[in-house]
Amino acid sequence: MNLDLLKETFAGFIRARGMDRHFRRLGMDMFRSSPLTKEVPQTIAQSLVASSQTDLDALLRQLHTRTDGLTEQEADAVRAEVGPNEVEHEKPLSWWVHLWHCYKNPFNLLLTVLAAVSYYTEDMKATIVIGSMVILSTLMRFIQESRSNNAADKLKEMVSNTATVIRHDVVQDIAEEAQRYFDVTLHPKGAKRIELPIKKLVPGDIVQLSAGDMIPADLRLLSAKDLFVSQAAMTGESLPVEKFAEHRGADASNPLELDNLCFMGTNVVSGSATAVVLTTGKRTYFGTLAERVTSTDREPTAFQSGVNKVSWLLIRFMLVMTPIVFFINGYTKGDWVEAFLFGLSIAVGLTPEMLPMIVTSTLAKGAVALSRKKVIVKRLDAIQNFGAMDVLCTDKTGTLTQDKIFLERHTGILGEPNDEVLQYAYLNSFYQTGLKNLLDVAVLEHAELQREMAIASAYRKVDEIPFDFQRRRMSVVVSEREDHHELICKGAVEEIVSICTHARNNGEIVPFTPELLAEIRETTASLNAEGLRVVAVAAKDLPPTKETYSVADESDLVLIGYIAFLDPPKESTEPALTALREHGVTVKILTGDNELVTAKICREVGLEVDGMLLGSQVEKMTDAELSIAVEKTTVFAKLSPTHKERIVRVLHDKGHVVGFMGDGINDAPALRAADIGISVDTAVDIAKEAADLILLEKSLMVLEEGVLEGRKTFSNMLKYIKMTASSNFGNVFSVLVASAFLPFLPMLPLHLLVQNLLYDVSQISIPFDNVDKEFLEKPQRWNPGEIGRFMVFFGPVSSIFDISTFALMWYVFGANSPDHQTLFQSGWFIEGLLSQTLIVHMIRTRRIPFIQSRASWPLMGMTLIIMCIGIILPMSPLASYFKLQALPLSYFPWLLAILIAYGALIQLMKKWYTRRYGWQ
Repeated sequence: MNLDLLKETFAGFIRARGMDRHFRRLGMDMFRSSPLTKEVPQTIAQSLVASSQTDLDALLRQLHTRTDGLTEQEADAVRAEVGPNEVEHEKPLSWWVHLWHCYKNPFNLLLTVLAAVSYYTEDMKATIVIGSMVILSTLMRFIQESRSNNAADKLKEMVSNTATVIRHDVVQDIAEEAQRYFDVTLHPKGAKRIELPIKKLVPGDIVQLSAGDMIPADLRLLSAKDLFVSQAAMTGESLPVEKFAEHRGADASNPLELDNLCFMGTNVVSGSATAVVLTTGKRTYFGTLAERVTSTDREPTAFQSGVNKVSWLLIRFMLVMTPIVFFINGYTKGDWVEAFLFGLSIAVGLTPEMLPMIVTSTLAKGAVALSRKKVIVKRLDAIQNFGAMDVLCTDKTGTLTQDKIFLERHTGILGEPNDEVLQYAYLNSFYQTGLKNLLDVAVLEHAELQREMAIASAYRKVDEIPFDFQRRRMSVVVSEREDHHELICKGAVEEIVSICTHARNNGEIVPFTPELLAEIRETTASLNAEGLRVVAVAAKDLPPTKETYSVADESDLVLIGYIAFLDPPKESTEPALTALREHGVTVKILTGDNELVTAKICREVGLEVDGMLLGSQVEKMTDAELSIAVEKTTVFAKLSPTHKERIVRVLHDKGHVVGFMGDGINDAPALRAADIGISVDTAVDIAKEAADLILLEKSLMVLEEGVLEGRKTFSNMLKYIKMTASSNFGNVFSVLVASAFLPFLPMLPLHLLVQNLLYDVSQISIPFDNVDKEFLEKPQRWNPGEIGRFMVFFGPVSSIFDISTFALMWYVFGANSPDHQTLFQSGWFIEGLLSQTLIVHMIRTRRIPFIQSRASWPLMGMTLIIMCIGIILPMSPLASYFKLQALPLSYFPWLLAILIAYGALIQLMKKWYTRRYGWQ
C-alpha cells in the first residue's frame, strides 16, 4: 500500500469527523510532518478482502453468529475476549501516567529543582515547604482532573452514539426444542432490536443501518436497500457510494474498493441495510491506522496558548529578577549562601504553581454547571470558546421554529386545492427508505390520508433514487399494474422544475411555456411569503423494462403541484435572541430553506434581517468578497453543506469566535469548522460526533444560559492569573528595594515560602467565586498582552505599602539592626500576606469590593482563614520554629491603616485603568 495515500486517507477521516482539533491535543497531528511509522498490515487488508468474498453462511459460521444475531451471553463472552469497540487513542490514561502528567508542568519542574538545591544546601525547612507546594499542586490537580474526567464520561454517556443491534432470542431456541421433542408449538416474539453504545459492539453482532448513522465498525453487508455511504474521508470520493450485499465490481486487493464492505468512521447518507460486524476497535481499518500515529507534537487551543504565554512571561521574569536579587543581597550582606537561598525563595514566590489546578478545577466546575443547564460538554476546553463566542450561526428549523412541521396545504401548480398531489406525495414518502425527515413524517401523519393508505397498499415498490444535498430531491419508482412503472419525485421547487418539461393543470398535461413558468414562480413565492415551506411533486410513467433506476431517469417529468408545510416559531425564540444580542452575540441564520420563508420567520421572532445572501450568490463570490459580505449579512438561504462550512471559516478568519448549531448530516462540515460546534442529543450520529457541546434541549434559551456559564468560567480563571501575576511582581519589586538598603534580609527564605504557600491555599476556592454582571455582558476574549500590562501597572502599587511597612518597622518600632531583624521580618510577613490576600478581593472586581461586589462564601471564608493564620502564626508558640516573633499590639492599628490606604489607592487606580484600557 502507498504510505502517502494511507496517511491522507486517515487525515481525511479525522477532518471529516471533526476530530482534527481533538487529535492535536492527543498528540496525533496528521497535519504537520509526522508520518505513519508503518503501513496498514497486509494481514488486515487481506482479512477484509477475504471476508468480502466468503460465502455468507460460511462467514457467519466463522464469526460464530447467525442471521438473527448473538445472544447477550455470547456477546458478553466475545467482548471479554476482544475488548470494547474503541480505537487505541480513546483509552483513558492509567492513574500513574495521569499523575505524571499532572506533575510535569514548568512550575512543578522548577520547584522540584529548587527543592533539590535546598536539600543539598541542607536547608530542610525550605525543602519541606517547597516539596509541600509541589505535592499539593500535583495532588489537587490530579484529584480535580480525575473528578472532572469521571463527570465528563458520565455526561458523555448521556449522548453517546449508538447502533441498532439484533439480538438472538433464546426463547426461539426453546420453542424449536419444544416442537422437536414434545410436539408443542410456542410462538416466541423472535429476534430483539436494541440500541447499544457503539463501544459495546463485538465481532458477530448483526447491526441495522439507516440514514445519518455512523458506521460503527468494519462491516460486511447482509442486505442493503438503496444504501449510499459517504466515504469521502477514507477515499476522497466526493459523492456518496452505493453499497450492495453482493460485491458487484472487479476483484480488488484494496478493501476500500469493495462495495459490500463498510468501514468504521464513514456514515450513511441514505437508504438502509443489515450487516455483520467483522472487526472492532483497533482491529478495524481505521483502528489499525490510529494505532500507528506516533507524533507527540500537540497544538494547544487559543486559551491554552494564552495561559502558556503568561506562564513563560512569569518564568522569564523570574529568570531575570532572581539573579539580580541574589547579587544585590550577596554584595550588600556578604553572606552569599544566604543570598542564594533567598534568591531561590524569590524564584518560588514568582511561580504560580496553582495555575494548572485552578484552570482544571474551574473548567470542571463549569462543565458540571452547564450540565445542570442541559448542556453536555464533550471537551472541557470548549467552555472557554463558549464564553468567547461572538457569532452564532444556526439553522432555522427547530431552532427558531418549533420543529413540529404540519402539512398546511396541498395545491395544484397555480395554487388551487388538489388532492392528486397529496396522493403522489404520500406514495413517495411511504415507500422511501432513505433520509426520512420531518416533512415525510408530516405527510404520512396527515389526517386526510386514510384513503391514500389504502391506495399505497395497491402499489409495490420497484426502486428508489435517494435524496442527496446536491440534487435536493428524491424519487421512488412504484408499480400499480405490471404494465407500467411510475417515477414520483419530490424536492425543492427549483430543482423539480428544472427536470420537468410539462405540468398538469386542471387535469390536462400542458408543456412549459415562459408564461406558465412565470405563474409557477409567482404561486410558489406567494406561498413562501406566507411562511410556508413549499415542496414540489412531479411524476412520469415509464415502461416496465428495468428494475434499477438512476438519477439519469429523473428527466422529462410532469409537475403535479405542491405540498406546503408550516413550522411555527417557538415562543421562547424572541426573548432568547434578545438576550443573546444583549450579551454581545450576533445570530446569523444559515439554512438550506427558501429565502422568503426564512425572512418571514425572522420577522416573526424579532430577528432584524440586515442582509440576505443565497447559496448561488455565495458560490460566485471569492473569499475576499465573502469576508466583506458576511459581516453585514444576517440570513444565508438555500445553502449546501459546503456553503455553510465556507461561511463559518470566513467568519473565523475575520477574527470572530464562531459557534455553529446543527443536527443534520448536512451540518457536520460546518460543525467541525466552527470554533465551537453545538448539536443536540436527537441529532444524527455524525453531527454529534463533530460537536463540542450537546444540548439536551434544542433551544436558543438553553444556549444563552450556556454562554453565560462559559463566561463565568473564563472570568474566574482570568482572576487568578491577573491577581497572581500582579502580586508576585509587586513582591519582587519590594524585595529589590529592601535588599539594596537593609543591612539584613527583609524576609528569610522560609518566610517567603510559607507566605507563598498560604497565599496559594487562599485561592483554591476561586473557581467557585461570583462573577459581576458586566463580565457577562460581552464575549470574553483571551489577551495575553493585557495580562502583562496589568501586572506592570498594579504590581508596584503593593510595593509602596511594603516600603511604608519597612519604614514603620525601622523608625517606629526600632527594628533597624541585625539584632532586631526578626521583629522586622515578622512585621513584613504579616503585612505582606494580608496585602496579598486583600488583593484577591480588590482585583476580582472593578467595583468596590465587599460593598458593590462580594466574593462567594467559599472564597470569603478561605481568605479569612488564611489571614487569621498569618496573624496568629507569629504570636503562637510556633513562632520560634519559623524564626518569627510576637508583634506589639501597637503594630496592628498601623497595619489596619496601611491596608485601608492600600485598598483605597488600588480602587482609585482601577477606575483610571478601566477608563484608559477597559477591564476584562
